[in-house]
Formats: sequence, structure tokens, C-alpha cells
Amino acid sequence: MRALGRNGLIFGGLLAFCLIGTAAAESPIAVENAWSRATAGGAKAGAAFFVVENRGSNDDTLLGADAEVADSVELHTHINDSGVMRMRPVERILVPAGGQATLQPGGYHVMLIGLRAPLVEGTTFPLGLTFAHAGHITVPVTVKATGAR
Repeated sequence: MRALGRNGLIFGGLLAFCLIGTAAAESPIAVENAWSRATAGGAKAGAAFFVVENRGSNDDTLLGADAEVADSVELHTHINDSGVMRMRPVERILVPAGGQATLQPGGYHVMLIGLRAPLVEGTTFPLGLTFAHAGHITVPVTVKATGAR
């Protein structure tokens, strides 16, 4: 009888693990094509770009990002200030239900401030993204050539 109880606990634990894994796998948020440009040796800033797809029926919001390759990570956009393009931090980026948010050069992007080492073409680094509803997601960012678009 004692062995049956132990087996029941093991089965219950495995079931809970599978359910947690299934819930995480069913996140409506998908991050695709995450990339960054290689930086010159002394560069202290870089950027990451990607597409966030929301396959769910509720809006979500990208609230922040983190990466060990930089001292600070911020969400940014470009604005036209009297004909001059300037970068500005933003607090959040909306990812509409059934839609997407595109982070790209000249638009929304993730700024990597205080790079701890150059970003080298052909390497990857993890980027953490925090969403209001989907929580924290980590994605690999591929470093492309300096002039990549």
C-alpha cells in the first residue's frame, strides 16, 4: 500500500510537470528572427530586432528586456523631431491580439547599453523579454554583419 502511495505521488508530480510544460508551450506569444548587428571593438551600444507575433485573442504588451551582454537594456523607438530622427526610450510596446509588433532599424528596437564585449558576427546571445501577460520569454539573438538590414 505504501508503494502505491509513492507511485501515486510520482504520477501526480509527472502529471503536474507535463501540464506546466503544456501551458508554457501554448503561449500565444512567439518571437521570430531575433538578430543584432556586429559592433566595432570600442562600441558601447548595440540593438536587437525581431518580430513578436500574438496568436492569442487578447492584447499583450512588451514591458522590458534584459541581456547579460549589456549593463542596461531598454525599449526604444525613433521619432521625427523637426526633420531629425532621434531615438527615445518607451515604457512598453503593444502586441495586438491576432497581430504583431515589428522591432526593426528605424522603428521600435531593444537598445543594449554599455556592451560588456563586442557583438561578434556569427555568435548568439540570450535576450530576455518580459510581457504583461505571457511573462518572461528568453530568445536567442543571432549577431549578423555590421551593415545587416
